[in-house]
Amino acid sequence: MRQRRTVLSVCCAALVLLGATACEGEDGATGSGKGSATATHAAPAPVPERLGADGTTVQVGRPGAATVMHLYEDPRCPVCKDFEDSDGADVLRESTASGDVRTDYTLASFLDDGLGGGGSKRAVNALRAALEEGHFAAYHDVLYAHQPEESVDGFTTARLLALAAKVEGLRGPAFDKAVRTMRYADFVAASEAALERDGIQGTPAFVLDGRPVGNGTSEQVTSGTGMALTLGSASGGHRADS
Repeated sequence: MRQRRTVLSVCCAALVLLGATACEGEDGATGSGKGSATATHAAPAPVPERLGADGTTVQVGRPGAATVMHLYEDPRCPVCKDFEDSDGADVLRESTASGDVRTDYTLASFLDDGLGGGGSKRAVNALRAALEEGHFAAYHDVLYAHQPEESVDGFTTARLLALAAKVEGLRGPAFDKAVRTMRYADFVAASEAALERDGIQGTPAFVLDGRPVGNGTSEQVTSGTGMALTLGSASGGHRADS
């Protein structure tokens, strides 16, 4: 597992479409340069968000949903952004909002160790602070819409606060202080440790009702039809209310 920290070409565990290597190190291509978010990013309807009993899993969606998609991501990983920009991610968000699926997140920060800087750690800390305010999902989407180049340590404290202003109701004294002081540094470290314990070799990784599915460039998760079929194939046996 330590090898994953030093060989950055492994970070997303697959090849990007058209043959580019995912999440390459300092000598590789970086970033995806897709899209941008609107000025204010607010969910059309409230979706439940909470921290799981394990203290590291962020759960978005109806607690008793029969289907659970567990998504492992690093904020600096460009293939994670490619997924978040995909039709498959839209289907997952819609299924989560409707209550049919719960999306669980484990947030990695190993790219900082290989690329230098602390952008992933700062972003994961800020995402945990956003969860405390009930705006994790919206802020998560904003961060990926405005993801800096992988090799640039662009998630600075100032940048994270500026992007938080795009999420209605997120900025405030408690959130701002948590971002500036790295209040959730223990959560950041525990989340990375959880990813390692789960045997995840790179991001993004997808585990549906306890079984790995697809990868960050597979149409099984990136296309709308593929994600719909993938979610439809779920066993429905993983009802996790904790």
